[in-house]
Amino acid sequence: QVQLVESGGGLVQPGGSLTLSCAASGSISSIYRMGWYRQALGKQRELVATFTRSSTTNYADSVKGRFTISRDNAKSTVYLQMHNVKPEDTAVYYCNAGVWGTLDSWGRGTQVTVSS
Repeated sequence: QVQLVESGGGLVQPGGSLTLSCAASGSISSIYRMGWYRQALGKQRELVATFTRSSTTNYADSVKGRFTISRDNAKSTVYLQMHNVKPEDTAVYYCNAGVWGTLDSWGRGTQVTVSS
């Protein structure tokens, strides 16, 4: 079993930057993919960015060139660096892990609000 805890959300002005963190614990060796999803009020959850164990990355078109996903294997932590944020980036951001042999694991989410 894998546990995920997000942090780093908050209020940021348009054009600003924010970094989210996701700390993983438990059966970390069974993780084959990690990433970030988001869900805005009244909308479906959508992919933001992911990477696999081979470090292949995938970004939503809406965040390409502005967001960067990275990881620190020593800390079992995944980061999402958000630059030039826009009001439409406002959402609850969820950390996700694909785990061999079981359902995906999800964090509880962290709120990001982009507003002046």
